[in-house]
Amino acid sequence: MSYQIELRHLKYFQVLAQELKFRKAAELLFISQPGLSRQIMQMEEIFKVSLFDRSKKKVELTAAGLYLKEEVDFIFNHLETIRRQLDNISQGKETELRIGFLGSAAQKVVPELVLRLNQEYPGIQTILDEMPNKLQIEQLEKDKLDLAFVRLHRLPEGISRHLVHQDTFAMVLPMNHPVTEANFNSVRDFSQEPFIFFSSEDSPFYHDLITSICEDAGFRPKVFHKSVNALTIFKLVEEGLGVAIVPTSLQYGYNLNVKFIELKDIPQRTELYVAWKESNRNPALKNVVELLLRENDI
Repeated sequence: MSYQIELRHLKYFQVLAQELKFRKAAELLFISQPGLSRQIMQMEEIFKVSLFDRSKKKVELTAAGLYLKEEVDFIFNHLETIRRQLDNISQGKETELRIGFLGSAAQKVVPELVLRLNQEYPGIQTILDEMPNKLQIEQLEKDKLDLAFVRLHRLPEGISRHLVHQDTFAMVLPMNHPVTEANFNSVRDFSQEPFIFFSSEDSPFYHDLITSICEDAGFRPKVFHKSVNALTIFKLVEEGLGVAIVPTSLQYGYNLNVKFIELKDIPQRTELYVAWKESNRNPALKNVVELLLRENDI
């Protein structure tokens, strides 16, 4: 008997590939465990390849299964994009644009982009979501985001980027810290203090850039806490748990008991890029990218 791959096969495979437990996957799919096993075996028979390694105590994806998982995730993400686009058409909208961004882009860069979009392409509806660098790129690759505003120098193949803003750095100190803008001499003033850094896992280059500011001042920072979230860093500084170095633009939009001292006389600058997936098929993306490329700084 010959079978054909159907969408249900792919959904069964996707859920099992995520859970790697037949019982849990079957419960989520509302089918019996033997029924799920039969569907997966059908797929393997059709493709003539083993998708799961069942020889160990726990189920694992084979190399072919790992490849298929990426393709199936893309298929279902794209189907969701089609569904949303059809919904937009039915409501008379042109399309929607899903934008990820860092907190440092929230005060000026993203609002100004949305304003310009509203002026030039009023039919485009924007969905905004603040998230870390690494997650933004993952969402771009899965077609769950259309644009990302990140501070990354290396991006995966197939992801394009464009510089939109360059910023200075600033020290972040508790409001009662004895160092003020008037008596500040150098970053070296803080060589004996604990530092709070952005996570190196989210952006190794950015982490190294901040480290280089301290090293240029003649010391290696003692990093006691790390976070991907600017607000968390500011709260830790406010509580007196350390000092931090962040993009100067992050000083706006937070009502916390901290102060900022801009580091104007150092060579390091932080660069904000807009990134997008080259194969993204959102019909609005081409117009938006062209809009962004008109100027070097939004």
